[in-house]
Order: sequence, then C-alpha cells, then structure tokens
Amino acid sequence: MNNREVDGAGWARSPSLDLRERDGERQDTGVPPPPAWGGDRGGGSMMMTKLLVPATSLALLVLAVPAGAVEPAEPSGPNALSAEERAQGFVLLWDGRTTEGWRGAKSAEFPAQGWEIENGVLSVLETGGAESRAGGDIVTVEEFSDFDLRLEFRITPGANSGVKYFVDPDLNKGEGSAIGLEYQILDDARHPDAKMGKGGNRTLASLYDLIPADPAKPARPVGEWNEARIVSHGRHIEHWLNGTKVLEYERGSPAFRRLVAQSKYKIWKDFGERVQGPILLQDHGNRVSFRRIRIRKLDPA
Repeated sequence: MNNREVDGAGWARSPSLDLRERDGERQDTGVPPPPAWGGDRGGGSMMMTKLLVPATSLALLVLAVPAGAVEPAEPSGPNALSAEERAQGFVLLWDGRTTEGWRGAKSAEFPAQGWEIENGVLSVLETGGAESRAGGDIVTVEEFSDFDLRLEFRITPGANSGVKYFVDPDLNKGEGSAIGLEYQILDDARHPDAKMGKGGNRTLASLYDLIPADPAKPARPVGEWNEARIVSHGRHIEHWLNGTKVLEYERGSPAFRRLVAQSKYKIWKDFGERVQGPILLQDHGNRVSFRRIRIRKLDPA
C-alpha cells in the first residue's frame, strides 16, 4: 500500500508525486511550490457563546481600533505556519480564533451551536452520536481541486468524524451529512463502524466505504494529536497518516467506479468526480477536535 522507492540517502520517493521523505522529513523535488494565495451525533441545544462572534462583528471591531493601536498579531502557537510552510505556499484554512472562511454545509452561516473554539482548537461537540443533528457539518467557503491539505485531529473514546473533499453541498438537502469523498476519522477499537463495510474500509484514514487504509498505519492513541494529509493531484488521490501514505487511488477510473457501485454512494450520480469542491469537517455527534488546518494549491496535473 505504501509504494515508495528508497534511494541511497534514505529518502523515500512517492511514485505518483514529486515528493520524498525521510524519518518524518519531506522534500519537494521537482514541482515548484505555487505562490501564496489568499483567501458528535443527536440533537442538542448547546449555544457556544465563547465561539460565536460573527465575522461581520469582527470587522466592525477592527474598524473601531483607535489610530496608532497595535494591529492583531499573526496566528501563533499550534495554528502558526512555519517559515518552510510559507515558502512552500501553504496558507491557513482556519485562523485559530474565528469562523472566517467557514460556513455550515447546508447554510450560508456558521452553525450557532454544536461547535466550539477554545485555546486555538476547533471542536465538534458530543451530542449523542447521530449524524449532523446538532450544529451540522462545516465547509470552507472556497473550493479546491489540486491541493495538499494537512491538519491535526484528536478523538475522544468511541468517536466518529471525517474530513471530506470534493464535496457537493447541493446533493443531499435532507438529513445526514453532506456528500463527498471522506477521509475517515474513527476510534477503530471502540466504534462499531470499524467492523462494518468491507475489508476495513470504514476504519481510520480509509476512503470511507470504498478503500481501506493500510492496516499497519501509524495511528496514535485516543486523546493524542494525529496528522491527516490528503493530496489531490489531477485524478490521483493520496491519504496519509502521521507522515505515512496509507492509500492511493484514481478518481473516475474503472476501478473507482466499480467500488462506488458496490457502496452506499451508488445512489449519487458521478459521486466523487467533481472538478472542485469545498473541504468539510463532519459533525457526527462525537467530540473531535481540529487544529493546524492548512493547505497549498498544486499546479494542475
């Protein structure tokens, strides 16, 4: 599953992307970085007052700062970009403080309940385990096609969530989660979904209900931070967990379409084959936390 060539210096090269890594380090070896660009289940009644300062109010607050006042500092701590990441073209998808750049998957506004921002961490709250019944999923305002997405996540015992990409918010207007390709986030040892599906295709880091992640994936224990990475380059997709590639596939290929035809997604026409779409963080009714959500655009394949 982790098909990489190792050279004499100990670097492992991905055969599909011009990237290589060694002992947790990564290098781009051919594709120049693009320029920087701008940019848990069940009902509940939790109103998160410490989160909900609308972006419009924030803008008014900024305008009200007296002349000569110190402007807000750049994001620091876990949500700050390193100098290397900036040079590679990464930008933050979440600033660590506000809801700017995000909205509800089925709403123009950020959810008024079910999500919390505290100490640089964005969390979906525990509400009993039903899918998208509290605050609901959230998506980026911007859409993406060729990208390298990286984020950290932390699960609680028995938790279920996911990161979706090439999402089509218009496909499912009823109950449940918005439709898109999903990087599964799950407590494999405690959540029953890990035993469902086929061959482990609903376990952590899998392409949910379609392709299982490598069983040898380097998952960290519940309560610790893990890093997910999703690379989309043309039709080629890779899932990574904590610096290790755990699966890859080609969107729209005959093999991909056969898997879709055997999955829960068979009812959605052309599932997973959008040209571009937003990034989604799932409300599955369990407490799951996110931070360091960053992305860079890649040159079209």
